[in-house]
Amino acid sequence: MTKVAPSLLAADFACLLQEVKRMERFGADWLHLDVMDGHFVPNITMGPLVVQALQGQVDLLLDVHLMIEKPQDFIHQFYQAGAHLLTVHAETCPHLHRVVQAIKKMGCKAGVALNPATPLNLLEYVLHDVDLVLIMSVNPGFGGQNFIPAVLPKIKALAQEKRKRDLAFDIQVDGGINTATAGPAVAAGANVLVTGSALFNSADPQNFIRTLQQLPAGK
Repeated sequence: MTKVAPSLLAADFACLLQEVKRMERFGADWLHLDVMDGHFVPNITMGPLVVQALQGQVDLLLDVHLMIEKPQDFIHQFYQAGAHLLTVHAETCPHLHRVVQAIKKMGCKAGVALNPATPLNLLEYVLHDVDLVLIMSVNPGFGGQNFIPAVLPKIKALAQEKRKRDLAFDIQVDGGINTATAGPAVAAGANVLVTGSALFNSADPQNFIRTLQQLPAGK
């Protein structure tokens, strides 16, 4: 079954816990927290205190996506705050293997994200070590953007490499995911979908989540 990770970025921050509990009640699998620093991406969002505030409040996996420069300086803070999975961008990590190992050494799951124009070969020597690869299907920084179809061959190529090496990492896709774009992403090989505006603005969020979870996996 495809996992669905609501993006907290699209929630109503005036009643954040209620929004999170609503997504949990509707059957979401993970909770995706987009951390932006105003440097790597043109926006500023949340920090470890938000993660800490949610720790123990819900049973969802806290999936923390670090869209920040020098993520190695902050991974311990986010892990201590309660992150279950920390994803860093390959574009921000000149010593990517070291950062992945540092995350795993803490006892946390490690993910690596790639922007739409970043090639897969940057992951050549860390694929055996990661728990998740996140393929961005929009240019990061803002919610509500349109899915970039050109990333579909990248998702498919990653899924093929995963099968070829007999690896078990999750393939996550983030950006412009709705009921129209989710199917092609899953067919290409994704098994975790981050969805924000389309889900939170849906007239029936529970059915939206269920629809995505039931999408047939690609071959």
